[in-house]
Amino acid sequence: MFDLKASTYLQTHSSNESQLLAKLRRETELKCLNPIMLSGEFQGNFLSIISKIKKPKNVLEIGTYTGYSTICLAEGLDKKGTIHTIDKNEELIEIQNKYFELSNYRNQIKQYTGEALKIIPSMKLNFDLIFLDADKENYSNYLKKVSPLLNKGGILISDNVLWHGKVLDENRNYDKTTKLIDEFNKNIIKDKSLQSIMLPLRDGISVSVKL
Repeated sequence: MFDLKASTYLQTHSSNESQLLAKLRRETELKCLNPIMLSGEFQGNFLSIISKIKKPKNVLEIGTYTGYSTICLAEGLDKKGTIHTIDKNEELIEIQNKYFELSNYRNQIKQYTGEALKIIPSMKLNFDLIFLDADKENYSNYLKKVSPLLNKGGILISDNVLWHGKVLDENRNYDKTTKLIDEFNKNIIKDKSLQSIMLPLRDGISVSVKL
C-alpha cells in the first residue's frame, strides 16, 4: 500500500531474507501459479520477528502455499515448539518438503492437507501464534474457530485484510470476497477477547493479541 519510493526505502532499511528463503521465493516465482500469494521478503521478515518475540510453543498456519511463511514463523519457535500448517493444494507438497528439509526446522513442522475448517477441531490444541492466510471468504468462520484456541497473550496475524485496496471503496461496490473480508475486519474488532491493530503492510495485516 506504500508508493514505490517508500517501499524501496523500507526494504533497504530492513534485514535481508536468508539464502534459503531467497531460493524458495525465486523457485515459487518461476514454477508456481499466483506467486503473489507468497509472503515475500518484507512480510516474511515481519512474521519472523513477531515469532522471535513470542517464542511460541504451538503455531497454527492456515495457508502453507510453498512454505515461505512457514519457515519464517518457525525461526522463532521454542526449541520444543511445533508449527502446524494447513493447505488444501496437494501439488505444493513437493516444493514445501524440499525447503523444509533444507531448513533447520523439518522436525518442528507438521503438515496437513485438506480443508482447514475440518482439520482444526481434530487437532485438540491451543496456540500461542496463529497466522491466517488462506480461503479469504471463510475468514470470519476461521475467527470463530481459532479465537477460542488462542492462549492468553497469544497472537493472531491475519493477512490480506485490505484486499488490494478494494475494502476502501467508499461506495461499497464490493464483490463477494471483498464484502466478506470487510465483514471479517469488523468482526475482529467486535471480538472483545482480542486487542487488534491493522497495519498497512503489503496487502494489509491485522495483528491481534488475546486478552
